[in-house]
Amino acid sequence: MNAAGPLPFSRRRFLCTLAASALPMWPRLASAQASTPITRVIPATGEVLPAIGVGSWITFNVPPDTPAATALVPVLRTFFDRGGAMIDSSPMYGYSETIIGGMLRQVPHPRLFSATKIWTVGKALGQMQFDRSLRLWGVPKLDLVHIHNLLDWETHLPTLKALKAAGHVRYIGVTTSEGAKHDEMERALKRERFDFVQLTYNFADRRVEERLLPLAAERGAAVVINRPFDGGRLFSAVRGQTLPAWTREFDCERWSQFFLKFILSHPAVTCAIPATHQTEHMVENMVA
Repeated sequence: MNAAGPLPFSRRRFLCTLAASALPMWPRLASAQASTPITRVIPATGEVLPAIGVGSWITFNVPPDTPAATALVPVLRTFFDRGGAMIDSSPMYGYSETIIGGMLRQVPHPRLFSATKIWTVGKALGQMQFDRSLRLWGVPKLDLVHIHNLLDWETHLPTLKALKAAGHVRYIGVTTSEGAKHDEMERALKRERFDFVQLTYNFADRRVEERLLPLAAERGAAVVINRPFDGGRLFSAVRGQTLPAWTREFDCERWSQFFLKFILSHPAVTCAIPATHQTEHMVENMVA
């Protein structure tokens, strides 16, 4: 299911969607106060994690020491001020890790949950990529390292397990996006125990509901959701449409809140990572 035009929003459609996927979690989301971040528990340890993080694909990929990089600092400061923790990145994302490291040196971040990925082929290159990410972030250890899009995951998994055992990484996982490699992801989850899995899930793309979200829950993996706004296409689909009055029952004031609440209402979901380079949008996301 992918958005191709205006989405036919109605109370009945929305409640039917929730009944089919995530209704048990919705009352808790509806009663949450905007000033109190929604949190979820990481199954592997019981650690509590704020349910809204921030992604860095495209938005943080700007050259260092430029006005564009400087403009991101108040965005990240707002994220932490509003109770955010997880920052998600990858070596694939150009300058993003460099920019993140630079901002962390400027912004207090007591709750930082650092998450990046290995995105290469071969054991030696995987280790080198991890070392580089650790250096760019400027942190003593990384909270979470995923294997990006399952690339050579069977080679990298022993490396990540060793790094975790040595205390250089706290959690390990695998990712996929936009519906790719779902069969391979299912195979990986059935074969190995991962602390985290990252998937694409949003109001227009619900393919992971059938197999992968239930499997992740069964296997005790925390679930991070990428592309929560379908790369911005959800906003295009509702352009010119007023948020239905009944959504106020769920503390929805903006479409961004509506879309994020839908994702977080699924009991298998731990954290969503919308990306933005605008402070105003960060504020909106953090009150979902």
